[in-house]
This record gives sequence, C-alpha cells and structure tokens, in this order.
Amino acid sequence: MSIQPDEVAVQLINQKVQFRGVSKANPGRPIAFDYPAPLGDGQGFNGLELLLMSLAGCSATALVYLLRKKGKTVSGLDVQAKGLRSAQPPLKFDRIFLEFKLQSPDAQAADLQQAVQLAEASVCPVWQLLKNNVEVVPSFSLNA
Repeated sequence: MSIQPDEVAVQLINQKVQFRGVSKANPGRPIAFDYPAPLGDGQGFNGLELLLMSLAGCSATALVYLLRKKGKTVSGLDVQAKGLRSAQPPLKFDRIFLEFKLQSPDAQAADLQQAVQLAEASVCPVWQLLKNNVEVVPSFSLNA
C-alpha cells in the first residue's frame, strides 16, 4: 500500500502579499495568508501563526486519540500555543509554549502527562518536525 502525499497550493490574490491556500484533501476550505501593513493588508494568518495552529491542532488530535484509546472520556480539550520570537534575524520562534486544558470525568493527571509525552515523542508529526529546531514547553491542566 502506498502512502499518498499531502499536497497544498497557494495563490497570490492581491497586489501585496495576500495568498489563498488550499489542500488537495479539502479544496473547498481555503485559508487566507497575509501580513500586516505595509507589506500586506492584514487580511489573513501569517506563516508563524499557521505553524502554531498546526502544532496545536496536531498535538490536540494526538491527545484525544491517545486518551480515548486508553478508555478515557474526553469532554473537551482546549490548546493554547504561544510562540516567542527571536530578537535577532532570522525571524523564528526560540520557544513555543503549549498549554493543554482537558475536561474529563475519568482521566487523571498522569494519563494526560503520558499522552503529552507520547504526542511529543512519536504521535504528533508536527511536533516531531519542530522539536530539534525550537524548544517546545508543554503544560497541562485537568478539569472534571
């Protein structure tokens, strides 16, 4: 069985730097990319915001999958990703903070901690790509 590649395309849609991005899997769900003035019009996400969103979404998906696989109930999960940029060029993140807030009537803190460790180590591919280039600092809280 061959694995199909992920595929996306971006297209310039104005006279500045606004782009529309679509994925082959979801062509009807475009994402707007842009930068604030004067480079752009601020009518979309910048690349680093999308990177944070990708990491938050990927790690959240991994946690829900892992916890449910252990038989735990996931009533809700909120993830906040915050990237601290370097002061000197090139513009990049030096550190990313991921805060996981799980709502579950039966999960324990140890379950959540183990799921976060597994997401980092092997389950979340975005985290895998980032972890040798930027420090990712996870934290979590649990509410019944």
